[in-house]
Amino acid sequence: MVAASAAVAGAAGLIAGSLYAVHGGQGPQAAKLAGADRPRAGSARTGPADSAALAARVAGRLGGRTAGGYLDAAGRPVVTVTGAADAAMVRSAGAVPKMMRTSPRTLHRATSALRRTMAGTPGTGWAVDPATSQVVMWVDGSVTGTRMAAARRAAASMGTAVRMVRVPGRLRTLALGGDAIFGGGARCSLGFNVQRAGRPFFLTAGHCGNIVQDWTADQQGAQALGTTVQSDFPGNDFALVQETAGAQSAVDLHDGTAQPITEAADAVVGQQVARSGSTTGVHTGRVTAVGATVNFPEGTVTGMIQTTVCAEPGDSGGPLFSGTSALGLTSGGSGDCRTGGVTFFQPVTEALQAFGAQLP
Repeated sequence: MVAASAAVAGAAGLIAGSLYAVHGGQGPQAAKLAGADRPRAGSARTGPADSAALAARVAGRLGGRTAGGYLDAAGRPVVTVTGAADAAMVRSAGAVPKMMRTSPRTLHRATSALRRTMAGTPGTGWAVDPATSQVVMWVDGSVTGTRMAAARRAAASMGTAVRMVRVPGRLRTLALGGDAIFGGGARCSLGFNVQRAGRPFFLTAGHCGNIVQDWTADQQGAQALGTTVQSDFPGNDFALVQETAGAQSAVDLHDGTAQPITEAADAVVGQQVARSGSTTGVHTGRVTAVGATVNFPEGTVTGMIQTTVCAEPGDSGGPLFSGTSALGLTSGGSGDCRTGGVTFFQPVTEALQAFGAQLP
């Protein structure tokens, strides 16, 4: 499935959100793009970035003594704790402490058990929900019969530590990005422009990089864009493409404007985010989990960002951002932008570290 692109190009070259890649065929390898709510440029440009950064920073200091941090309904940074001393530290740092009902050790045992029993089962996944001190395990519409029975047994064996939910549709990878990128009968989206050793590159999804070596900015292949030099999927879902020319650090908002990107950051549960893709434009939503494990038909990926942002074919690889902060690369999900759904993103900080790259 190949969709028309609205590439934003000029003297500075393509910007994030203007390229995407979708496999031309049908079936399990047909790439599909992720989406979100209808375009709202204002929401895309602003967000509680300081609160999200504070929650992530304080949770990082606690390490294994917390289930993580999140933003509550009022936008306040909340960090889960197990004792009074840690609660005092969280307050002194400017965040709100919340006592956990289930210990971090119990939650770790639950996720380890799910990895042993459910890894490799397509249509399933799980993540820790810091707001409820539970592991949320999800199953999509493809999980039925004996596989559904096995999933229910796995969840029930861990009592209240695990909560099982259904997600609409079927989990699948979504070739996408901000501006459209083409190659080998596929179309994906450009994620973020980056640099390594002073040379220009861009990030996209690993399931796109696995199937395309040479990328172009047009479906006919006349405008050379770059060459895939590294790709990692499954396990992770990111790829590095060396560009033929440099480009600005910005995301295409598909309304004639672009959102500057100045830093890479870690996503936080509750954070309002936006995604740009060449198929569906800009959509917004909320982070519902971090560190998620997702079992796609093509393989398992870990450490993902889970969101309420929708996606559709051709969005894979595109940028997830909040204000001027780069957060992730579109990977896959379920549902669509008409009925809603769930979309997962590869954290951009992990991709930058793996490739030794930086934002321009």
